[in-house]
Amino acid sequence: MAQTFYTSCAEVLSLCQSQKDDLAALLDPDSGFAPRLRQICHDQLVDLEENMESSQEELDALRMEYNTWGLLQALMPARKTEPEPQPTARALLAENPYTPTSTLAQATLAASPTLTELVVVREWLHDTAPAPPQAEASTGYWKFTKHRVMQALRTGSDGRGLDNVVKQMDPDTVGREDGSHLAADDTSHEKALTQALYAYVRAGKLEEAVELCREAHQPWRAASIRGSLLFRWKAIASEPHEEDGQEDADAEDVWRGNKRRNLWKTTCTRAALDARLNEAERALYAALTPSSQTAGVLQKACRTWEDVLWVHISILCEEKQSAALRRLGGGFWENGISAVEKTFTPGSAGQEEEEQEEELWRAEVEKALETLASVSVEDGLPADNAFHMSQLHIILDRTDELLDDFAARLQQGLYDPSSSEYPTMTRFFAHLCLFLQMIDIPVSPLATQTILEAYLQVLEAAGQRDLIAMYAGALGDNAVARYALFLTSLGLSADINERRLALTRAREHGLDMEEVAVVTAERTMEKAFEALPSAVKGPLPSLISAMQGSPSEPELLLLRSIEWTTFMEGTFDRALEQADVILRYFLACGRVHVARLLLDMLPAELASINEPEEFATEYLHLRQFFVIWDILDRVVECQALEAPQMTRDTRSAWLRDYRGLIEQAHELIIKLLTTDWLVPESEPIGRERHHRELTRIRQLYIPELILRLHVMLLSSRDRIPENVKHVLNLANIVADSRYRLYEDFAGQNGRRLGDYLTAVRQAVIAGLEHGGSDPFQVVSS
Repeated sequence: MAQTFYTSCAEVLSLCQSQKDDLAALLDPDSGFAPRLRQICHDQLVDLEENMESSQEELDALRMEYNTWGLLQALMPARKTEPEPQPTARALLAENPYTPTSTLAQATLAASPTLTELVVVREWLHDTAPAPPQAEASTGYWKFTKHRVMQALRTGSDGRGLDNVVKQMDPDTVGREDGSHLAADDTSHEKALTQALYAYVRAGKLEEAVELCREAHQPWRAASIRGSLLFRWKAIASEPHEEDGQEDADAEDVWRGNKRRNLWKTTCTRAALDARLNEAERALYAALTPSSQTAGVLQKACRTWEDVLWVHISILCEEKQSAALRRLGGGFWENGISAVEKTFTPGSAGQEEEEQEEELWRAEVEKALETLASVSVEDGLPADNAFHMSQLHIILDRTDELLDDFAARLQQGLYDPSSSEYPTMTRFFAHLCLFLQMIDIPVSPLATQTILEAYLQVLEAAGQRDLIAMYAGALGDNAVARYALFLTSLGLSADINERRLALTRAREHGLDMEEVAVVTAERTMEKAFEALPSAVKGPLPSLISAMQGSPSEPELLLLRSIEWTTFMEGTFDRALEQADVILRYFLACGRVHVARLLLDMLPAELASINEPEEFATEYLHLRQFFVIWDILDRVVECQALEAPQMTRDTRSAWLRDYRGLIEQAHELIIKLLTTDWLVPESEPIGRERHHRELTRIRQLYIPELILRLHVMLLSSRDRIPENVKHVLNLANIVADSRYRLYEDFAGQNGRRLGDYLTAVRQAVIAGLEHGGSDPFQVVSS
């Protein structure tokens, strides 16, 4: 399921990136970027909870990601789209002094971007609130208390012996009768009921709270909750009428809400501050009338960080709207005819004053919310949780600071990559960066790079190779280098077809495929060379031992690094350069058979490349060596085919083949020795390593080829007598100052010049085998 989750997120990203010029589509409440990712988180959360496959930390992180995408979807449309112009509250009152309170409140909301956002956040907090508990069903109003009171009346008791149970049944009796209380069962039910009602108010479900009060046979409490609704009367409001049918048309003639809401607020506030009531009751009234006066009561009811945020947001919204209505005189429905007689002129002076006030209030809001970054909570995740910090920064419109801070924490290693919530955090922040980029909200390039790098590592660890190119492509200037780094990390685990497919994905996601191939090849070579010994240090290797054994893993990695530049004709020129480097290394190490493997992997087209001339010439010289090496091996194989029982015709055919191979080998080797084969530059400024490699290769193979040709010619003299002459002529070539071949007999572990001179002496003696005392007769004859 986790793999499906990663893939689903990538599919949403791919789809939305194709719509990046369509802001409305990206912010669509159903099919936009945020709601799609929110739905994916929801599906994943449901699956994990059903299968019990994850830790609580992972579930918490996923639930927080789900909620945060909901917050982004709620806020971003309000910030990125211009609202339709609406009349101000002053203009409404100037036109109609009897404008309902709810219409004035809506105008106040529309005139304040900060208040609009806070209301959106409050609604989001309602949506993400925990489900209210189910209160126990009631069969009547204070059933057990009623039974006790009725019993006292029947017995004529004055209430003594009733454990100080109330003597009357009106709702205010507990607060009025000092020290009295309900029956124990009714007290428990009342507490559970008020706690459930508080939870409904916390979740913004006022109608459900009202219905619960009615079911509990407490209609008076239902009325007190409905008192929070602003007065609304469509028939006299200056707002467009909806044409949704007869039911809505009839509703225009019916007013709703509380015409004397200020009086109701004062009463609720007094109840919230009444120490005689239980804490649940006080919290309920404080939640209905959030203000600086009731803040202390509300804070005591807070359990989680979200609760604390809801309290702050609710107080800010309520006090802002109340202050705005007070400035307007409260309207006719609150303050009567005196408000009607007040004159309003919707002039520019009032508008400028409101704009200044909005700026000041925005600063107050930010200051109030900033305290939530360090608040302590009893339950749930702490305030410094990455998602809580994200939500707070999103609300404050500080996403740039949020991403910078998270990237800095990643760089400092403050998050444990092995923790269960780490993949969720990095996934969220990676997609947040990309989402903000798509809707043109500034994002720090460095923060984006750091966060995406972290998410790419998560994808690699999860085995999501198919998705790397898409996210690497979002790194901008670093995209090629990052995707090349991923391809390098494949090492030897991917065969050539998997490598080709992974490289092709670079083009699918807007990356330069050829550039990716070149960088990947370079990085792979660097990685291999880090694990391989130096080819230019120490004594010359023994060819006998160096040519034994299969390639090691670093050698295979170096060999296969050439694959990246051989997939496309456009990178053949870089493959040529790379081939020269790798062949030089293996030859300098004496690993001829490994170098031969590389030659078999190279496309034939490389031999026809003429530019750059330096690389082309070197490649030609290297191929010339392998042609000779193959011929020498074939001579040995042919020589081994000779058998005493051969017939005359078979021996004649064999001798013809044997002679032809020796002549071919002799011709090729002499050609190599008498040309500037891999002769290094005399002044290798800036190319010292290249110079040392070429020198080392000549010291290894020039003496080896000379001696092998010498031995081959001399050992075949019985069948091809003229080869003795060729052996002695070879000595003249070695001694020729034009070719300076004697300088390549470096000694160390390589062939010494003395070894060759000993072989020449044996050849001279062999020239006297057929008689005569002139050692040079064989040369002149």
